[in-house]
Parts: sequence; structure tokens; C-alpha cells
Amino acid sequence: MKKNKLRQIWAEGRPVLHGWLSIASPFSAEIMAAQDYDAISIDIQHGAVDYKDVLGMFQAMRASEKVIMARVPWLDPSWIMKVLDAGAYGIICPMINTRAQAEEFVRYMRYPPLGERSFGPTRAIYAAGANYAAEANDEILAFAMIETAEAMANLEEIASTPGLDGIYVGPADLAFSLSKGELTPAFDREEPEVIAAIKTIRDTCHRHGIKVALHCGTAEYAARAVEWGFDMTTVSGDSRLLAAASAQSVDTWRTLTAGTASQNTNKEGY
Repeated sequence: MKKNKLRQIWAEGRPVLHGWLSIASPFSAEIMAAQDYDAISIDIQHGAVDYKDVLGMFQAMRASEKVIMARVPWLDPSWIMKVLDAGAYGIICPMINTRAQAEEFVRYMRYPPLGERSFGPTRAIYAAGANYAAEANDEILAFAMIETAEAMANLEEIASTPGLDGIYVGPADLAFSLSKGELTPAFDREEPEVIAAIKTIRDTCHRHGIKVALHCGTAEYAARAVEWGFDMTTVSGDSRLLAAASAQSVDTWRTLTAGTASQNTNKEGY
């Protein structure tokens, strides 16, 4: 089985740059995978994608040799196992709030005797290579999302779950939950209490020997997170990057041509 390159990056003491896909297009996935990300995930939870889209996007990204992962819609064994069978090298599972849920997630991720994943790697056996059944448990990454006040209260128990590789921080829902709805959901938080919670997650993960990742809106904030000691940072995503680049292009055009219409009108004599 092909080795998970993220494990090698972390072994060398380097942070992982993680891309994010929510547009159901193999072409846009291929474009993103051609950039210098270390890993890219498809967002099945909130992205405009279904399983057939996931399969085609995985295939489109294969040549890039990026580490391909996905965020599943929920703690659902059918989704987790099916996406793994499609060739995912990592799964991000949302809304893990208790140790019991974390243990359940790990069981769905691992083949016996470590878990209860059903064998049937339809595409994975071709994309990942031979000896998949024997090596998948050691290569595939399981990231539980911490994004609620309940999860923060159970953080120690979740982070110490055997077989869990890391915690992925969802700052939008986390801030929303911790503030009881008073803070607007968004990335790149600056509130001292939210930053303190994020750093508490970091410290807890590292104390238990697992990785910690943070979803960021900008490269600048992601760089701060790396300075804080985060092992993986997600920088924006395909839909947001497209919107930002389009907006910048349109604004530039509008600015540069602001006086052109009136000048052309005067030339025509109207």
C-alpha cells in the first residue's frame, strides 16, 4: 500500500498545508490538486457534492499524488466506509462530542481486530496499491471534529481515544456554541476566549500524542496557527477562493474603467 505522506511530513517536524473542496467538479478538483497543497479534502457535509462526485474528484486528483481525504456528513458508518472504499487516506468526522462517539468513529475507520470496518475497497485497492487490508489501519487518518461546548467539556476523554489520529477544529461552530449563539459563525477568530479554547485543544492533543488541525479562512491566519503549534491548517477552499479572486478582478476592472463610460458618451455627442 502507498504510504500516507502526511505521516512522513509530521515525522520531519513540518506542518501540513490542507486544501478544501466543496464544488462538485473533477476539473476544479484537478486544478486545486495541481497547486502545492500537501493534502486536499472534499467536504461532503456542507459541500454541493454526492458520492458519485466524490468518486470522480478522487480520480481526477490521483495523478497529483496529494493525500486525498474527505469530511463525511456525520458519524455514519455507511458514509465513512464508502468514502474509504473510494480511496480516501483520511476522514474528518464532524460533531464528535463524547468519548463514546470518538470510539464509534474509530471502529468504523479500522479493519478487525481494531475496528469493524467492512472489507470491500472497491477503488481503494487500485488507487492505494497492494496489501491494502493489512496496511490500511496504519496509514489512514481519523480526525474527529471538535466544534461544540459539549465537546470542549469532554476534550480530554475524546483526545485520549485509542486509534484517533487527530482533532480538527471547526472554529465557526465552536465560537457559535461556546458563546451560546452570540458570536457570528466565521473563521479566523480573534476573540480571546475562542483563541484560548483553540489553544487548549492544541495542548490537549499534543499531550495525548495526536495531531491537531485548524480550519482557517486566510493564509495569514493559518501561518499564525502554525506558529501556535498546529500540525495541519486548512486555508480557505475552492468556492471561497473563486469568489475572492472574481471579486478582486471585478473591482479592479470597475476602478480602472470608472470614467470610461462618461467619456465615451461625450465622444458620441449624446
